[in-house]
Amino acid sequence: MVSKLEIDRVIGWCEERKKELNRIYITERNPFKDEIEWARRFPLVEIDRPKEVAAKTSLVYDSTTKQLWQFLNGNWRRIEAEMEGV
Repeated sequence: MVSKLEIDRVIGWCEERKKELNRIYITERNPFKDEIEWARRFPLVEIDRPKEVAAKTSLVYDSTTKQLWQFLNGNWRRIEAEMEGV
């Protein structure tokens, strides 16, 4: 289950890395693979890399929309928090 808290944590980390490194595109090993269950399937996190050229196995962060994306069933899909209690 994907929680808003986990999504916000990943987005916060991506924003910090972007500020620290001050580059247009950033590719990093996924630091959340041991902590967040749904993030285990992504070996890399790509920050601001266009989805057209990003690896389909990566978690992609778009800082212009502040959203996380994954490649699933042939399309890039936004990662959204699941509703709790449903």
